[in-house]
Amino acid sequence: MIYFIESLYWIFIEIEVKSVLKIAFVDDEQECLHEIERLCDSFGQDTGYPVETSSFCSGEAFLEAFDNSGFDVVFMDIYMEGMNGITAALKMRRQDRHCLLVFLTSSMEFMPDAFSCHAFEYVTKPFSKERIFAVLSDVVKVLPQERKYMELAAGRKTIRVFLDEIVSAVTDAHYLDLTLTDGEKLHCRMTMSSFMEKTGGDTRFLPVNKGITVNIEYILAFEKNCCIMENGEKFPVRVRDSVKVEQMARDYHFEKIRGHQADFASRRRRKEG
Repeated sequence: MIYFIESLYWIFIEIEVKSVLKIAFVDDEQECLHEIERLCDSFGQDTGYPVETSSFCSGEAFLEAFDNSGFDVVFMDIYMEGMNGITAALKMRRQDRHCLLVFLTSSMEFMPDAFSCHAFEYVTKPFSKERIFAVLSDVVKVLPQERKYMELAAGRKTIRVFLDEIVSAVTDAHYLDLTLTDGEKLHCRMTMSSFMEKTGGDTRFLPVNKGITVNIEYILAFEKNCCIMENGEKFPVRVRDSVKVEQMARDYHFEKIRGHQADFASRRRRKEG
């Protein structure tokens, strides 16, 4: 069994290391589609990184083609006729959690509504060549991402579990029940403190109640002192900590965005200096 799981790991690496950067553009403004497609093609030519692009003039058209498309990154306009970008992105996330999402918008007011979409970046319009090139450079750096894992004893077997595949961890006496993204459940003899230690302080894992920790990346919403996960699981949030817990989840996503923006600003200052 251990060998089988390790074999899956190597298959993952082989699949994720791609020779072509597949990009989708979703915007109801044809001029904007042409411009961002031109910039991405230019990025590929300048860097020598093969780029393959697809354009869609509506969220509906994009979702129809998205299934099994294998896109690495999607540039999604928020303001569109018909289905808006946030709705389209949430529907996309039900099919694919790993595709990188970059929102295009003329205003940052929708950031709180978009945090459940797990956006990689936000780009304000009108965008520049420098801005798009910086985002694509960051995309290339994280594809493929280095995946962290922990080794766990489940039954009489030792298995390797990637942190980004863990949705939740719930204490059950002297055991911990882990739910994975594929629906599998692991019953491991370990404490919650030991689990948190094995994550290496990974900020994705948020304790929401005594004996309950969830992966922020898979939180869909907070409602009536409950944490609702994308797989349908619901966990009670300690009432006196509910505001704090929800704010920590929002801060996590906002910090990711600010980090990307700070990196861009730093590169720009170095270039101008």
